[in-house]
Amino acid sequence: MISGGDLRKGIIIELDDKLYQVIDYQHVKMKRTALAKVKLRDINAGHTIERSFQSNEKLVRARLDSRSMQYLYNDGDLYYFMDEKSYEQIGINSEKLGDALNYLKEGASVEVSSYRGEVVDIELPITVELEVIETEPGFKGDTATAGSKSAKLETGPTIQVPLFINEGDVLKVDTRTGTYIERSG
Repeated sequence: MISGGDLRKGIIIELDDKLYQVIDYQHVKMKRTALAKVKLRDINAGHTIERSFQSNEKLVRARLDSRSMQYLYNDGDLYYFMDEKSYEQIGINSEKLGDALNYLKEGASVEVSSYRGEVVDIELPITVELEVIETEPGFKGDTATAGSKSAKLETGPTIQVPLFINEGDVLKVDTRTGTYIERSG
């Protein structure tokens, strides 16, 4: 159980026999009580709803099984992962992976959370190293503060990078925001 006042971004709760993840949270003080205004994403259907809970209202926090898995390969819309302890392999539909696909490289270790045997969430490392496969050439004298340009990464997304970045460079990227951190190597 978790109280309405203890809700935070990322927490998964059971509500009306469905799983919802808190994607936005706002604490509102009223005259006699406090409310938690939350935006929830239905994990299975994908849509969002907004709800308010009393700060002392009890909610059921979903008990998730989490295990470390290695991304192996994809075959169409299925992405295959291997449990790093049991070597069991599972396929996860691309819809469940969402934005994580932008940062998923073969061999990467991720945390896969499941609820009653069904995958509900995948947690990437905070940073990943990805190679630039397409960008305009850099020029001598370009500095990190001189501006930015677009660069396409090996996993597909395009991000803004400093002007001195070239094709073939390996970059450290923040998976939470999709932003350039630094050049690696």
